[in-house]
Amino acid sequence: MSTNPVFNDNKLKLGTFCTNGRGATHSLAPEANQLTWPLALEVAREVDRAGYEAVVPYARWKGYIKAKPNHVSGEVLDPFTWAAAIAQATRQVGVFVTSHAPTIHPIVVAKQTATIDIISNGRLALNVVGGWNRPELEMFGAPLREHDQRYDYLAEWLDILKRLWRSTEEFDHHGDFFDVVQAISNPKPVQRPHPPIMNAGHSDRGRRFACEHADLCFIGIHSEAPESIRAEIEKYKNMAREQFGRDVQVWAHSYVVQRDTQREADDFVDYYAVRHQDRESIDGLIALSVPEVKDMPREKWEAVRTRYAAGFGGFPLVGTAGRIAERLTMLSDAGLDGVLLTWIDFVDGAQRFNRDVLPLLEQAGLRKPFAAA
Repeated sequence: MSTNPVFNDNKLKLGTFCTNGRGATHSLAPEANQLTWPLALEVAREVDRAGYEAVVPYARWKGYIKAKPNHVSGEVLDPFTWAAAIAQATRQVGVFVTSHAPTIHPIVVAKQTATIDIISNGRLALNVVGGWNRPELEMFGAPLREHDQRYDYLAEWLDILKRLWRSTEEFDHHGDFFDVVQAISNPKPVQRPHPPIMNAGHSDRGRRFACEHADLCFIGIHSEAPESIRAEIEKYKNMAREQFGRDVQVWAHSYVVQRDTQREADDFVDYYAVRHQDRESIDGLIALSVPEVKDMPREKWEAVRTRYAAGFGGFPLVGTAGRIAERLTMLSDAGLDGVLLTWIDFVDGAQRFNRDVLPLLEQAGLRKPFAAA
């Protein structure tokens, strides 16, 4: 697995998130990211040259607004074919695919991921998701299962996938959810024993699944207090080590607004996430999420509405380059291993960040200087 950059020795790893769609913002501002292949390619090459470890797409099959099936929240490129193209166009960055397990059979995933791993020469990683958007899964004839059962299904799905990745002999599998007869998949991935797995499990059952099966646990950071952030990260690392004898990385998502002064940055968040908020899109997201997310009643969603408009609930990195570097240092000191970054304008945002923040992270000892080949 050493071929994948997510296992390099940078203390704080970096990636991008959601560039196969309209991005992570719910904004009507003209600066909002557009879904075009040239833009996605430009961002991937920008961060590839800067030495980032990951580009992570998201999976979306249907938008958030029931009465508007053509709303932009449903405009998302397929993460598998997108990742194959990104892999061919980049040189060193880790390339992820995101898969909603109930929408695709593990035999198909084994073949597709091995193909992308070969194209990338061992840079693929798989972000596996159990699914939460009920209308989306119902479109596939795969109704959303009871919360804990989703992880039972996901565990069996992943077990078949891993066997397909490594087995040189045909095998049968007869479980609670799958019947597979004389299964085999060739060629195998470049990475051994298999490409790294990412999973975002936030409930108690989800955390247990991630710690048992994932190499990278993707969490949401909702606190601003370093001690609370550290405690949340340690829940994952301690559970993985003590209950499953594993070491895991913990990653999170942050949205970035970088300006020359703190006031300029705060004002820009107000501009695009409050005054130009796509309220219809946020309302649709809340309506879909409230029945499915156990620990987030509607009042909690409303309390973080601006944060979701600004960057899909990510941890805010808002301010000057120095302030952003300070906050990333705090997250690293709390035990965070990696951050997936989003901006309202990915090209402008990544260029500012790489010019001004990366040198500060290198000075802080969080990253080594990188020279593109």
